[in-house]
Amino acid sequence: MTPQELVVRMLPPFGGWLALAALALPGGSPLRGAAVAVFLAAGPGAAVVRICAPALGAQPAEGPVERHDPDFARHCDLLERLTLVLFLSIGAVMLVATVLIATHTFSAQRVLLTLTLLTTLAAFCPPLRASPPPRTTPSTPKGSPQ
Repeated sequence: MTPQELVVRMLPPFGGWLALAALALPGGSPLRGAAVAVFLAAGPGAAVVRICAPALGAQPAEGPVERHDPDFARHCDLLERLTLVLFLSIGAVMLVATVLIATHTFSAQRVLLTLTLLTTLAAFCPPLRASPPPRTTPSTPKGSPQ
């Protein structure tokens, strides 16, 4: 693993720990709100999408018949990953908050701490392998010579 890959891998957990540190700022501080909002909107999802990235890139995007954009597949993959990051993060926030509400232990700090710990754990997970493309063997009808 190169140092650049390590930095990219540890960026979401670092954002979570930074958001936890920002809780020490005064309650109405815009910096506090921005740090927490950015982490909650992108941190957990980015860690999960990094794990799934090879599997997501196994199938290239198929564009319309008339291609006006030569980078269609790259743009579609980027949009797909950004959308997944956002919605996985929102889903993780809602899931953790629901569990904490159900156990009568809900607080914003606990939600943030739990998501930071889960994001840190996800950063240490190895990426999934892309499944090999299915083999296409020529099929011969039954009883015919090969």
